[in-house]
Amino acid sequence: MRRGEDARTLAFYEIDAPVYAAHGAQTASRHPPAFLAMLREGGKILELGCGGGRDGAAMLAAGFDVDATDGCTALARKAEARIGQPVRVMRFAELDADSAYDGVWASACLLHVPRDDLADILARIHRALKPDGVHGASYKGGTREGRDTFGRYFNYPDADWQRAAYDEAAK
Repeated sequence: MRRGEDARTLAFYEIDAPVYAAHGAQTASRHPPAFLAMLREGGKILELGCGGGRDGAAMLAAGFDVDATDGCTALARKAEARIGQPVRVMRFAELDADSAYDGVWASACLLHVPRDDLADILARIHRALKPDGVHGASYKGGTREGRDTFGRYFNYPDADWQRAAYDEAAK
């Protein structure tokens, strides 16, 4: 596996894509409006780990240019059907853009990156942003890392750890 990946987590989402994509399929998560308010109108957004496409659909409806990606082929296909445009299959460590995006949205996906790899992935995100770009992400808070009952890996960084990782990525 490459940096930033966990084979068991990826396998879970490949197998459970239909169920996962249907979960909460009616509405976007609660965070995109605040994120979008920080971007220029019609800005270009990289969505990492788009899942079933619910947030991407909301961003497109709001007039943004969305480059949706997911690390799992099955989820990318579900998202394509929802948002009506191609979704790239891309793992976090494959992100190599430089100053290309007004915003990078990563809702509930970076929490699957092994903690030792997270600083590298955050640095890639930082490079992908334009100088005044905005990164939005959500995590599960805590002080540990491990697997849930489905075998998915989660990192649970506390606020201090998150700040330190983001500061390191910005260097």
